[in-house]
Amino acid sequence: MTKGQHLPTWHEKHKDTRSVGDRLADMISAAFGSWTFMFVHMLWFFVWIVFKVEPYPFGLLTMIVSLEAIFLSMFIMISQNRQADRDRHQALDDYRTNVEAKVEIEKLQQDLSRIENEKLDKILALVDK
Repeated sequence: MTKGQHLPTWHEKHKDTRSVGDRLADMISAAFGSWTFMFVHMLWFFVWIVFKVEPYPFGLLTMIVSLEAIFLSMFIMISQNRQADRDRHQALDDYRTNVEAKVEIEKLQQDLSRIENEKLDKILALVDK
């Protein structure tokens, strides 16, 4: 690796493997799960009711909002399932990293113990002289 080169993180690698549908679900969940989306809807409902786009009990508005809720809930569930899958993969990768680190630490401990024993043997040899 040359200086200034960036190694991709686990998240960046996984993000690049998303399908078109996964990316779409993530974008929709992010956009529709925002304050902007809430305020736009509040304005939309206000205009619909105050300017009497349709008479009470607002059958068309109810149908539109119901359909919107169905589709949004599906996109959110798709996005959450993908996130859970990503979390499982990351947890497995973290586990593998921890196992590898444990093996390396144990090896270092053995090496340090061996060095310590060699030092003690040399000290004892010097004391015996």
